[in-house]
Formats: sequence, structure tokens, C-alpha cells
Amino acid sequence: MEGPMEGLIKKALKVCDVDYAEVHIEERLTTRVSYAGKEMEDVGTHTTLGGNVRAFSKGGWGFVSFNDTSRIQECAKNACMQAKLVEGKGGKLARSEPVKDTVRVELADDPAGIPLEQKEKITRSYNDIILKSEKIKTSRVRYQDSRIRRYFFNTEGSEIIEERVYCGIGYYAVARDGSNVQISFDSVGGTEGFNTVFNQEADVERVAKEAVDLLKAEKVKAGKYTVIVDQLLAGVFAHEAFGHLSESDFLYRNERVKKIMELGKRFGPDELSIVDDGTLLGERGYYKYDDEGVMSQKTYLIKDGILVGRLHSRETAGKMGEKPTGNARCISYRFHPIVRMSCTFIEPRDRSLKEMLSGIKRGIYAKGAYGGQTQLEMFTFSARRAYLIEDGKIGPLTRDVVLSGNVFETLRNIEAFGNDIELHGGLGGCGKDGQGPLPTSTGSPHVRIKNVIIGGK
Repeated sequence: MEGPMEGLIKKALKVCDVDYAEVHIEERLTTRVSYAGKEMEDVGTHTTLGGNVRAFSKGGWGFVSFNDTSRIQECAKNACMQAKLVEGKGGKLARSEPVKDTVRVELADDPAGIPLEQKEKITRSYNDIILKSEKIKTSRVRYQDSRIRRYFFNTEGSEIIEERVYCGIGYYAVARDGSNVQISFDSVGGTEGFNTVFNQEADVERVAKEAVDLLKAEKVKAGKYTVIVDQLLAGVFAHEAFGHLSESDFLYRNERVKKIMELGKRFGPDELSIVDDGTLLGERGYYKYDDEGVMSQKTYLIKDGILVGRLHSRETAGKMGEKPTGNARCISYRFHPIVRMSCTFIEPRDRSLKEMLSGIKRGIYAKGAYGGQTQLEMFTFSARRAYLIEDGKIGPLTRDVVLSGNVFETLRNIEAFGNDIELHGGLGGCGKDGQGPLPTSTGSPHVRIKNVIIGGK
């Protein structure tokens, strides 16, 4: 049975006199609880309701967002007028079959049904664990859940209502000894419900211990090393250093990178395959339809060492003569959808960590990432934690390990892939073009890379 919201949207689409138009409506319920040190920093639940109309006319886009749904028709007319003012740029939207679907999320422990007191209690308990250590000077623990209902209707006949639920918690510890300050953090997050944040006591203790242990660690000596990166750091590398180069809204505007990212080129050894897959139910990067109504899918970017694919919206697919991949996403109704990753990972092979360590006389075992910076094909990442590898065994803890280099050279220098893939969503996400954090996941097995430049003392 058609509800009042669907009726409003259909009336708005009827006034659209352009090549193509779509209406998004978003209802969002969000709860946040956070502690900083001994103090509660934030607690509350809020709801938002808003939408946008996007119109396309002969290559030009119009976009109007709103919070008052009674203004949809007026906004639709304005979006169409904007599109006509900038039309004539050329280009077309790649075809996408119209879809009528309703995607409901029914979870036994839906965060929306959990009392706020219970969310506050678990946040406070993790914060208390961090603050138990004398060397810990401050902490931050942040819980967040969101329940979202999105309406997507377009002039081609698509009528999609999709619910999404996200839940996660992040914990951050700062240890200090005089002027020596060290931090550690981690987070969990996904789409499986409130159980995602249960039983994190051991991980929270680990984070606090890691910050304290780093106070005593020696700084790493700069140089070139054979490096084994763990699942989290390798996944961040796949997303930040390579995945963004595969996003076609960036590619089609940059002739130099378009030439570098020519399909069919070899980018690494036969064992190297990198995938973007939004169909992995439970992962933070999961969704059924993107924000153009295109179903999410599994897309190989590199398969068996060869570049075979890239990520598209309908517009970029139309410009490049390829098919949409279901990667047009926006952080909320206030923004245009742009080409984004979903769950991006390196596929596993057959090596154990012990086998990968074997034969390394002196190397680095790097775990986790504080994040990093990329400039086209150049990257810099800081490891969250690292150990020296000595005669094939993991040795003492070291710190201030910064990995840098050229992404294509680094892919070619991968010597081995582990059999132990892990995927990670956490509480954050991608921040492309100021739209962050967009829920994404990253993953990888352990990966061994030769000749990695390590910054240090």
C-alpha cells in the first residue's frame, strides 16, 4: 500500500520536465554517547528528516535539498530549472533497469530498541577499563548507532525504500611519561546490530596496554625494509592508495591518471587481486542499492595481477562507455552522490604468517594505521604499532614507523599473501570530498612487501 511519502514523491516527479530526475528522502534516528577522560562528553538521540531532488538535462545537473517535505514539488521545479541553465555539457547516463523494491532491516537487537541507559553503561565500562592504568592520562570512548530509511524514486520508474542500521564503538587511549606521549585506538562497527559492541573488554585493555608499551619502545631506524603489514594496514592501503585511483569521477577528468589506469595493464604478481564488494551483509560497507538505485555488486579492480575494472556512477559509466557498478553514494541527503568504495579488500592466498616471516633477516611487522596521505600514486601511512623482525621472528616493539612510496611500485613488490583475511568496518569511514565518514569496510590478509621505505630516526 502506498504511503503518504511515496505519494508526495510521485507528485514531485510529475512536474519534472527534463531528461531525468530523482527524489531522495531520508529519515534518520541517531544516538551518540561519548566519554572523554572521566567526564561524559556527549549523550543524546536526535532525528532528522530531509531530502533532495536531482535533475539531469543534456549533460547538466540541478540539485536542491530540503528539510520541509511539503516543498518537494517546488524543489523539483528549481532543480529542473538549474539543470536547464547548465545543460549542453554533453554526456549521458548509463542505462540502469528500473527497480521496485523495499528492503527492511529486522534485527533481534536493533539498536533503536535498546535503552539509552544500556548504551551509556557499556560506553562508560570501556572508558573505565582504559583509565585503570596509571600511565594513561586521558581517554575517549564514543558509541554511535543510526537507523536510516531512504526513499529513492526516479522518472525511469524506480521506487526503492531501503532501511540501513549501523552500530559501533571506538576507544582511544593516551599514555604519557614526561614529554613522551603515545596513543593507541581501535573501533568496531557494522550492520549486524547492538551485539557488535559487546565483549570488547579484551580489545579495550589491549589498546590501553599498547599506548603504555609504546612509551618504552625505541624509534625505528630509517631505511628500506622488507615489511609484513597486517590485515588492517593492508586494507587501508588498498582503499586509500589504490581504491581512490579506481573511482571514475576522478579518473575521467585526469588524462595522466587515465592513461596510467588503463585496463589490461599488469599491476602486480599473479596472486594479487583487489575487490570492491558492497554485497557483504553485516559489513559496514554493505548496502543493497546505491544512491542512484543501482544494485551493489562485487567488482574486481585487479584480478590475478591485471587491472580489470573501476568504480562507476551512472554518469561516469556513460562518459566512459562502461556499465554502472553501484558505487554512487552520498553521506546524507544534503549531498550529491559521488563515486565511492564499499567494502574494499585484497583477496587471500595460502601463506601462513610464520611462512611469511621465514627468510627475513631484518624487517618490520607493521600493524594498524593512524591513517595516511596520498598524492596521486604517492602515499604515506603511519603504522599504529610495529615490531622489528629479526632472523625470521617477531622482535621488539618499535615506534614512529611511517611507510611511504609509490603505490604501483609497492604493488609490484608484494612477495606473499597470507591465508588469514580479516575485514574491518569500525566506527569511521571514508571522507572523500568532505563527505565523511561514509560507512565503508576494508580488508586483507597479511601481506609481505620488499623494499618499503620506512621513515624514522
